[in-house]
Amino acid sequence: MLFSKTGEPEENELVLCTVTKVQYHSVFCSLDEYKNSSGMIHISEVSPGRIRNIRDYVKEGKKVVCLTLKVDKQRGHIDLSLRRVNDAQRRRKNSEIKQEQKAEKIIELLALNIKKPFKEIYKKVSEIIFKEYEMIHLSFEDVVENNVKLESLGLEKKLAEKLTKIVKDKIKPKEVMISGEFSLTSYDEKGLKIIKTALQKAEKVDEKVDISYKGGGHYIIRITAKEYKEAENILKKAVDETTDFMNSKKGEASFERYEK
Repeated sequence: MLFSKTGEPEENELVLCTVTKVQYHSVFCSLDEYKNSSGMIHISEVSPGRIRNIRDYVKEGKKVVCLTLKVDKQRGHIDLSLRRVNDAQRRRKNSEIKQEQKAEKIIELLALNIKKPFKEIYKKVSEIIFKEYEMIHLSFEDVVENNVKLESLGLEKKLAEKLTKIVKDKIKPKEVMISGEFSLTSYDEKGLKIIKTALQKAEKVDEKVDISYKGGGHYIIRITAKEYKEAENILKKAVDETTDFMNSKKGEASFERYEK
């Protein structure tokens, strides 16, 4: 990965590290995002509880997400912790790195497209983007989600147009999905038609509504939208339309929301 930050990390910052040396009471790591920076994890910061063999937890070459505890900028010493990083923080940091790697692949495709060296184009693009964003993938997400123009950031028009085309082809808008289950019953002689109409009313609420048959009078409804608030509003309207219609036809209707 070409992405790198200047200087040293701040205290309490999550950093991606590569284990370079494992000793009896300590682990030494290079900081992947900071060139020429390294840190140390004391055995007490590797894992909670007593550690009999430190190599049961780390080994040379392993990638680990650490928390910076203390940064001595004058001496260049960085104390790290592995045990103070929870699973959610680890997933978030790894996802951030993967997104940045994907952004670099997009720039590499641009370089191939215009027949220029990858590092040359990366330098040209990143120098401009880093004036406004901490990481390149954040700018690409803005292009997709908020229609931000790369040209407005300072990229020359033709380069911006080519890059935007690749970005929109490779990065899809973020979506959320919520779902639940209908239980519908009608004792009317036209019961099947009534249930079908009730579900059609839900589907007509919005094109983002998807309904499938589960079996035994149960139907699964899924809503896919850009934001949870939008999805929740659509789901409420769809449920109201279905239950109101079933009640008007003296049928029975219940809805159970699935957990997110």
